[in-house]
Amino acid sequence: MTDPTQTPNDPAGRHPETRIARGAHVPDPATGEVAPALHPSTTFERDPAYRLLVADHSYARDQNPTFLPAERMLADLEGAAEALLFSSGMAAAMAVVQALRPGDRIVAPAVMYWGLRQWLGRFCTTWGLELALFDTADPEDLARQIRAAPTRLIWLETPCNPTWDVVDIARAAELAREAGALLAVDSTAATPVLTRPLSLGADLVMHSATKYLNGHGDVVAGALATARLDDVWQRIRDQRASGGAIPGTFDAWLLQRGMRTLFLRVRRASESALRIAEHFRGDPRVSRVLYPGLPEHPGHAVAQRQMLGGFGGMLSLRVAGGAEAALAAAGRCRTFLRATSLGGVESLIEHRATIEGPTSPIPDDLLRLSVGIEAVDDLIADLDQALT
Repeated sequence: MTDPTQTPNDPAGRHPETRIARGAHVPDPATGEVAPALHPSTTFERDPAYRLLVADHSYARDQNPTFLPAERMLADLEGAAEALLFSSGMAAAMAVVQALRPGDRIVAPAVMYWGLRQWLGRFCTTWGLELALFDTADPEDLARQIRAAPTRLIWLETPCNPTWDVVDIARAAELAREAGALLAVDSTAATPVLTRPLSLGADLVMHSATKYLNGHGDVVAGALATARLDDVWQRIRDQRASGGAIPGTFDAWLLQRGMRTLFLRVRRASESALRIAEHFRGDPRVSRVLYPGLPEHPGHAVAQRQMLGGFGGMLSLRVAGGAEAALAAAGRCRTFLRATSLGGVESLIEHRATIEGPTSPIPDDLLRLSVGIEAVDDLIADLDQALT
């Protein structure tokens, strides 16, 4: 895999950190402005011959120029042919599934983002799609599920939320080619700083841009990036335009601003998460630490191959004493905030079983941690006192 943090690939030979810090922006010669402009207009004028004054700028539902900096930045980071913004991560994922045809079959993880899994179960039934779930803890189950019947879409999430199992993207790409299936990867937790699924053979990459890409807890957005401009991508483009699944103009502007610090934030969070995981491994108050950066993690070897420069800012602790002890620990936190989301500059703690409800497959002793950019010693001290 090409290391996205080391290989320069633009004409000036600059590294991704430099390109993204600049926001894929060329200063406007009319003003010399350094920050990209915000374009609130919903429609764009034509000349007397009814030609567009600027190509592709007709109506803002899918052609707002404010979207372009973030889309270009993501396409650059992912090594993609093109990227598109959506109104949310769910809208982006739904656009991929809705590009399928009735009768198509999907293979997806049994443990994944809960909101998407619930929607898939409902939508596939009404849309006439077949859904098969594979066990992310069993490295061979993905192949079994793909080979069990003709498959059109393989959906991966790696690391898997909130158990942080790791799925081998390159192996999944081989299986997808063998089956004639599309491979789409939810890379929200890894981010393109650590993993570039397209370089490992994936066809599509999805991000809940609300999370790490924006990183400041003030935007709801999603994004897709594609390896090629094919018929499937055109159906996705049409789905976005027809459904109006686009972010607001100011949200798109905030997103590109947040992406400028992506490398700094993800690397800091990854370093701190590893420190926290190492601190609590073997702690009698914690029955298990779930983090792919630990050598004893079942997916560690695969993570070393496909996550370069860190293992992410997400980890989970299974608290000795069960659900009651886990909830009590979360309640005693003073630096970690009790809130639902991930990928921001602030550290969050969440009892997933409470959030997902009684049908959740997640153990009720599990606390999910989204590690932010605070001093790691403060975060460790907060967990230490909370677990006491």
